[in-house]
This record gives sequence, structure tokens and C-alpha cells, in this order.
Amino acid sequence: MNKKGFTLTELLIVVAIIGILAMIAIPAYIGQQKSATRTEAYTNLQTLRLLEEQFYAENAMYASTTGVAGADQLGNVALIQAATVLPGFRPGADLSFSYIIVRDEEITNTSTNPPTYGNKTPCFRAVATGNTGTRVTGDTFAIDCDNDKNF
Repeated sequence: MNKKGFTLTELLIVVAIIGILAMIAIPAYIGQQKSATRTEAYTNLQTLRLLEEQFYAENAMYASTTGVAGADQLGNVALIQAATVLPGFRPGADLSFSYIIVRDEEITNTSTNPPTYGNKTPCFRAVATGNTGTRVTGDTFAIDCDNDKNF
């Protein structure tokens, strides 16, 4: 009798080993993808901070929120789409994060140039929020004018 081929037991053992390897590899792969996606936010937030500092060096104030289309005024905090205020910010297409700039200062007199501020030093916070439907939904990262960050 010719004994070519594999027995059913040998095939089941091979399938079980492949299944165990897949159970280990797939979560690690997904974790690497999430980590790579978060790197997008870290890099873009650093870019936003540098662009704001450049704007401050050239204009003696941070990017203005007045007259910006789509800006929300919530008390003393204005939320602005980052690319609207800083045209040098071009993060690319198919982003996993949305970027806004949160203004932290309280402007007391806008008629002076630069505007005078209340007791707070003028500052900003650049915030990246994970878009819905991506691996990073709900993730939020931020950096401010003092280079304080939560990542």
C-alpha cells in the first residue's frame, strides 16, 4: 500500500497551529496600525505649534480668531479649524484626526494692535480629535504654547 499524503490528524494539528499564530499576530498588527495612526496626530500637532510660534514671531500675537469662518465662540474660548487660521498647515487627505486651535486668553481690548489681554498670557492649545469610523475614534491629544502635551 502506498502511503502518500497527510493524515487527518496531521492536517488538524497544522490548522490548530496556524489558528494560534493568527490569534497572537492579528491583535499585535492592529495595535501597530493604531500606533501609526496616532503618530499622524503627534506630528501634525507639533507642526501646528511651530506654525503658531512662527506667526507669533512675525506678528507679536498668535493667529487671530476674529473674522474666521466657522469659528465657535464659547465664552472666552474660540474653536477654529486649524487650516483656516494657519494656511501653512497642510496635513494631507484622508486624515484620521480633526485639528482645531483653542484660544485660551481673554481679550479685553481688540482696538489696540496687538490686542491687550486680561490677566492671562496669550496662549493657544492645538487639539487633535479622532474622527468617527477610524481606529482612533475618541482619542484626543493636545499641545499648547508652552509645549505641554498629553502624548
